[in-house]
Amino acid sequence: MTREELVNRLKALSKQVYSNMTVTPEEAVQYDELTKFPELKKVIVDLLTPEYDSFLASIDWVAPRPTTFRINLQNSQMFYLIYGKRSWIAQIEGKKYYLLNLPEEERAAQSIANILRYGAKEEEGTEGGGIETELPGAEPSPPAEETPPAETPEA
Repeated sequence: MTREELVNRLKALSKQVYSNMTVTPEEAVQYDELTKFPELKKVIVDLLTPEYDSFLASIDWVAPRPTTFRINLQNSQMFYLIYGKRSWIAQIEGKKYYLLNLPEEERAAQSIANILRYGAKEEEGTEGGGIETELPGAEPSPPAEETPPAETPEA
């Protein structure tokens, strides 16, 4: 092998290695926070699998200290990822999961799966907006009947 062949081969291998490490332009445009915070991508992949793009609507950088991100899902639900001193913390539906512990990471992933099952939020003013709820097993209340106004005697 000549020197020129070796140099050409090293250039080809270095291009191949660096192309695998770069972020795709579509991902950089869609999720700017993932390019600024590469650790965030690893956490999202751990919680949502590498197919996370199918479930995410956007990522918002909410607070600088502690570094907090709002993860907006396609179904208008959201959860927070907070960078703590030791590890990431997922706050889902008010509960905090410390992602350093594997059982808590699994519970966080299950909670995210639960909120993904909820579906899209219904907007106010749509059908079902004025539905009254009743307790199970309780008798339904009778509909309110209109009574005629009391007649006053004429004097």
